[in-house]
This record gives sequence, structure tokens and C-alpha cells, in this order.
Amino acid sequence: MAVDDSIQVTSETGRLRRVLVHSPDSGLGKVVPSKAQDWLFEDIVHLDTIRRNEYDYYVKLLLYFLDERKIKGRLAHIDDPASERAFYKPGHRAFYHSEKVIELQVLLTEILESPSIKSQLVASVCAIEACSYEIQQEMMGYTPAALARVFFSGTYNETVLIFPPIPNFIFTRDIGIVINNHILLNKPKKEARKREALIAKYIFYHHPIFAGYRDRIIELTDTQHHFLLPKDSAAEKVTLEGGDVMVVSKDHILVGVSERTSREAAAQVVAHLFERGVVSKATIVRIPNKRDYMHIDTVFTQVKKDVWVMLGDFSRERTKGLQTDDIHRALRIQTHKADRLEIIQFEKADTAHPRFFESLEDLLIDVSVSDLGCAAEDVRIILSGNDEFPYDAREQWTDSCNLLALREGVVLGYDRNDRTTEAFRMAGFDIVDVRTLLADLEAGRLSVDALNDTLVLMPSAELSRARGGFHCMSMPLLRDE
Repeated sequence: MAVDDSIQVTSETGRLRRVLVHSPDSGLGKVVPSKAQDWLFEDIVHLDTIRRNEYDYYVKLLLYFLDERKIKGRLAHIDDPASERAFYKPGHRAFYHSEKVIELQVLLTEILESPSIKSQLVASVCAIEACSYEIQQEMMGYTPAALARVFFSGTYNETVLIFPPIPNFIFTRDIGIVINNHILLNKPKKEARKREALIAKYIFYHHPIFAGYRDRIIELTDTQHHFLLPKDSAAEKVTLEGGDVMVVSKDHILVGVSERTSREAAAQVVAHLFERGVVSKATIVRIPNKRDYMHIDTVFTQVKKDVWVMLGDFSRERTKGLQTDDIHRALRIQTHKADRLEIIQFEKADTAHPRFFESLEDLLIDVSVSDLGCAAEDVRIILSGNDEFPYDAREQWTDSCNLLALREGVVLGYDRNDRTTEAFRMAGFDIVDVRTLLADLEAGRLSVDALNDTLVLMPSAELSRARGGFHCMSMPLLRDE
């Protein structure tokens, strides 16, 4: 893949130009019920359905938006069953191989062409997976393409299981985040993601795409004497995932403290970014440590400069304490009091005097007004499930708040979140099914530039079981300002 120095992200909604993705691999089909929780899945998924009937639409739509020449005029051939999905298979000569919609497995295969990198990475993976020396030597004989598949799926030739799969690699945002022209690498809390972090580190440090950015890579370190800390002192350990980082403007970063990202990590991120002059403002958003939420991008994402989608539990009304006889509201508020929302904002010029926000809604409105120049009265918050119980909680669980903006106002979401879809419609957004959209783009009846204020509904019966939406399944490398 050609070297390209255009890596720059300064917003959540600027038009997407380059993105790092990973299509579901056979490792997803190896998740068994007894290991699903350990591997961070709530359920087992049907691999063929998640590929053919769901994720493939995502790849096709990304190509129409980012690299149309790779797909325009080819849709019928690509969808022909005789093609055996070669268009989506890294290593196959018919693979789409875009330099704008970049497949992570391709990058790994390419760095494994180097004997020294191959030797180091095989040794490192075998060490963390406790492989025998015999298996390590055997893996050195694999081709780069075969070895890359093994590292992702854990299996050789689809039959020999060498070590566990890493099914969470479809959520590429969690491995790293581009902040302006710097790359922040993750430091996962869960053992199931350790191999992801290792592979990502080798790719970012060794692939030619990132050659000009090696001095702009930010890694977090464990605290001194971290190995002496008791296991239950999670807050002092340094753990970070990309779903807890949002670049809301070129000067302002949001960092979540959550089930997966510790307060120590958030503090380190802010310190590094301030020290390097990457941003001048940082807001730490501590959400309740609940599996329901996981990352901040599971409870809110940005749609436009002045439009956000958010779980209503974090609105002004609910955060300050809603007076109601509804038992479910009272119970949920009480839960939050036990592990409440905290928002604190720092300016690089005066870190000794932080600013506090009482609700997430207050913060999002302030970002739109103070950072993006919107009028306060124009800012709209679209609520998960149209803020109707129990649909708000049900649809947040299936990623109603985890949307990816392809450009200002054009976002991708799951088709199963009916009440959230209705809330978008009430807010003036067009609602379009991805199948209809792709047919119109292919036929020339519509262009991507003609879309405005549009929610694109993506099939999601199996994808939603993996507990991540399209915001999670993307690592933007380049966006327009």
C-alpha cells in the first residue's frame, strides 16, 4: 500500500476521507457460549449473516463515499453468488484494496513481509499466548497472509485452533485514535484485547502509511510500582480504549472514564496532549461503570455541529433529579447516584481552575456553542428511543447512540432502533435504508454529495449482538476540517 502522509482528524463530523476497518473474520465464528463473556461478547453471532447481510453493506457504502472508483459499476458482479465474496477477502486478487477504506488485515500482512518484524511479532504473540517453542517455529514458516489470518482468528487453515480468536478487532476505533495529526494508542483493560493492542502497535510503528508519524504516536505507561497494586485498584491502573476519546474540535478533546478507561489513563492522555500542544482544552467525562455503557460513545455521539444523539438518562432534567412517580425513573436515578456522572473541563492555560458541568446535555450544548460557533437555541439533542421507557434503554443497548458521521449530518445507525429512528424523523432527518441508497448510487439516481440530514439504516440483527455500532467499527485517519 502506498505511503500517504494525510492523517488528520479535527472533528467528529467533518467529511470522512480515510478510515481503518476490519471485516468480520472467522474468529467471530469461533466464539462459544462458555467464552463469550470472557471475549467481551454478550452472545454468539452467525458469521455468514454478519458478513453477507450486514457488514458488507457497510464496506460498500464506505467505498461509495470515500473511494467510488473501487465500486461504481461493479455492484451486480460483487453481489453475484458466483463471486464467492472475493471482493471482501484480503489477499484475494479481486479484493477491493482501497487506500481510503483501509483493511487492517492488509496492513498486518504487509508488515509481516519483513523477516525481522515477522520474527519479533511471532515471538511476542507466542509469549502472551503461552505457545510452545515448536508452535512458534512452525508459525515462522507461514506466509505473511496466512500468519495474519492466524493472528486474527487463532486458527490455521480454518481447522487448527492455535490460540483464542480476537473477535473484537472489528471495533477498530478502540485500538487507536487520531487526534489532529497525532495517534493515541490504546491500553486495553481486558485480557481478551491484549493481542489487538500488540498488533496495532506494530502496524502503527512499522507500516509505511504511518512512517511520518512515528514521533507523533502517544503511548500510555503504567504507574510506578503498578505491579504492587491490588487487583481491585482498577482506578489507579492505566487502561484506555478509543471509544472513550472524541475529537470534537481541533482544540478540544473529550476523554471518558468508564468500565474500560481508568481515571489514571484519562489524566495521562490530557497531560500528554497538553505537553505536546496537540489541544488546548480537554474534558473528562466520567460515566457510571456499567456494562450497559462501556464507553462514552455508547451514550452519545455527534451528528452535526449542532445536533447530538444521547441517552436521556444524562439530560439536564434527569441528572438534576426528576420529580416523578414512575418507579423505573426513580430506580435509575438512584443507580446513578451510586456511581454518578462527573464532567470536568481543563484549559491548558489554567489547569488549576477547572470547569464543571452538571449534565452531559450541558456539555454537548457548550461544545456546539463555544467550540463550533453554533447558536445555543439551535442546538438539538436527539434522545435514544425518543426518550420513552423501556425503548430508551433497549435501543441504547443496541447502539442507538453509537452513530458514525460520514460527513456533517449524514450518519449510519442500526435499523432495529425504531423509536430512535422516529426521533430523527421528528427532528427533520431523512431516513433511508442502505439497500435503497446503494441501488440509487449505483444507478446514478443520487450522489453522495446530494445527501443532507440523513440517517442511513443498516441491517443489524447479528451485528448488534456484538455490542458496538459503526462509531466503534471505524478508526478515522482523515477528515475534512
